[in-house]
Amino acid sequence: MYDDMDPAERTEVSVRFLLDADASPGLLSRLLQPYAKRDLVPDRMWSHRSGDTMHVEIAMEAMPAEVVHLVEGNLRQVVGVRTVSRVARSRLRQVA
Repeated sequence: MYDDMDPAERTEVSVRFLLDADASPGLLSRLLQPYAKRDLVPDRMWSHRSGDTMHVEIAMEAMPAEVVHLVEGNLRQVVGVRTVSRVARSRLRQVA
């Protein structure tokens, strides 16, 4: 999807989304949908349940900067999601 961009023009960021949501069947797969529809695969996904709350972290080391706000918006719209926090930092490019 993003392969048609000149690699020199593409900016990537390292981003982690930290979420709290209602514990429910299908929650984790719904949280992956914003990634899947953009052909993105998270590098790490972690979750644990505490009572009726699921705490979830989804991270990518190199997410295209132009989709970060789109993915975040989609995560906020998932039914049952209470809070979404984003931790991002720019990636330094290695030149060969």
